[in-house]
Amino acid sequence: MKILAIGDVVGAGGCKFLRSKLPQLKKDEKIDFVVANGENSAVGNGITPESAEYLFSSGVDVITGGNHSFRRREIFGMYENAPFLLRPANYPENTTPGKGSVVYDLGRVRIGVINLLGCTYMESLENPFDVVDRLIKELDTKITIVDFHAEATSEKLAMGFYLDGKVSAVFGTHTHVQTADEKIFPNGTGYITDAGMTGPDESVLGVEPSLIIKKYKEKLPVRFECSRGRCRMDCIIFDINEKNGRTISLKRIQIR
Repeated sequence: MKILAIGDVVGAGGCKFLRSKLPQLKKDEKIDFVVANGENSAVGNGITPESAEYLFSSGVDVITGGNHSFRRREIFGMYENAPFLLRPANYPENTTPGKGSVVYDLGRVRIGVINLLGCTYMESLENPFDVVDRLIKELDTKITIVDFHAEATSEKLAMGFYLDGKVSAVFGTHTHVQTADEKIFPNGTGYITDAGMTGPDESVLGVEPSLIIKKYKEKLPVRFECSRGRCRMDCIIFDINEKNGRTISLKRIQIR
């Protein structure tokens, strides 16, 4: 079972590039299931019904989110009606729309997907370590994938060690920079600190560099705009044993 995890998709450029590259990648690598972080997929940040539908129609099976999941109010209704569109599970259940986990049934195997938000330098939410334990029991799937959308590499690594043997794979998102620390932990959980970004290659995390430089130099608010030009797609493939749910191998990829 090969599962493809795609790093944060940024803006229209990232969405279009994903659509142009994903079908061939799925064919070449014999991918069975695709999960992509889409919280920045809309023009101007956040995610909209249009950008979510675009990713689904491009071949993404489950879309995960992060700290920008609720930036665009027009997406709220879709969270309630689209089961494979997730937001971080540790947001309050009684005040935020949508869910943070789902089971995707492929017929021969059921895949659980959990979306979590880190708390270090991020939102003050329910402890993700407590939330993930509860969700693992609720999903009760042999194969479980976790997107941990977090700022601190220490928090991501700690989560990886904590979940070793409890889930099949953990991939980090949010920093938009693909890390080179992919590994399989001793008890069979595949891991990478950050899957990276799908969007403008010549950018600062997807944003036009001159705008970021202006903000750093002048210390005043700046309206961010996505950079233009060539894009890249950062992702990682987890090859997972369907019988025991452990990662057999993993491969980090950058497509330009």
